Amino acid sequence: MAVPAGARHSPEPGVFYLNLAINGIVEGLLIGLAAMALNLVFAVGRFPNAATGDFLTVGAYTGFGAQQAGGSIWLQGVAAIGACMAVSVLCYLAVFRRLLGRAMVAAMLASIGVGFFLRSMLSLGFGHDPQIFPMQAMTAVTVFGLRLRTSDLWLAGIALGCAVLVLAVLHFTPIGRQMRAIADNAVLAQASGIRSGRVMLCLWTMVGAVSGLAGLVLGMRTTVSPEMGWGMLLPAFAAAVLGGVGSPAGAVLAGILVGVLQELSTPWLGFSYKIALSFVALALVLLLRPQGLFGRAETVR
Repeated sequence: MAVPAGARHSPEPGVFYLNLAINGIVEGLLIGLAAMALNLVFAVGRFPNAATGDFLTVGAYTGFGAQQAGGSIWLQGVAAIGACMAVSVLCYLAVFRRLLGRAMVAAMLASIGVGFFLRSMLSLGFGHDPQIFPMQAMTAVTVFGLRLRTSDLWLAGIALGCAVLVLAVLHFTPIGRQMRAIADNAVLAQASGIRSGRVMLCLWTMVGAVSGLAGLVLGMRTTVSPEMGWGMLLPAFAAAVLGGVGSPAGAVLAGILVGVLQELSTPWLGFSYKIALSFVALALVLLLRPQGLFGRAETVR
């Protein structure tokens, strides 16, 4: 069997692929955050939000603007999360709330329009040229022959911490239990006295926070451009379906799986075509196991 060119130049092919897998875990955590945002809207709002990728782009550009203004990394995070939360809630109030009770396809088409609008506004304001975060140079850490960039470790830790915090909110707070109750049975939840309007506002606030942080981290790892979130949308959809609609934890785990598979395929498929694996995974899951790997319905007491 032929060995990819990238592996031939490495003295240890095993270490080479292990490094790719670690990079895939970092990338997969970002895919998992985007998939979690998709899953939350689908579970509670009952439609796939195609504007999720563009929410990420809003977070990346806001963080980049705060960085250009001389803000610290913490200020960049606060700015990205705050702006994306505001955009997410505004989109809900202006568009998605008016479509409650309509067919799912109506809200999905509206989300596509919202995504196009956000992308156009960002292109108009910032142009199409990619922007790069001027980050401080960090040395790589070598562990058992593996070269790990400390910046990637920090960014992966931030993404993982965000995922754990969202899961904790969903499972250990009253508003999280109310979201899960509406996701399980909206009619029964309303009959039990749960105020769906308040829950939906909290949902879209949470979606904005997750998207803003994911977009900022993605922009720091790659480049910032109006199309960056659109490129993340297919892997995020694949992870959301693979993990199981209604399972935020499954979305994160599936995102890591998709990220690792994409990175391991890079020596064979190249950077431009590795995203095709997301489409293949999405098609196979829809054909063989539509409920996903973790697609069990959750009950709320």
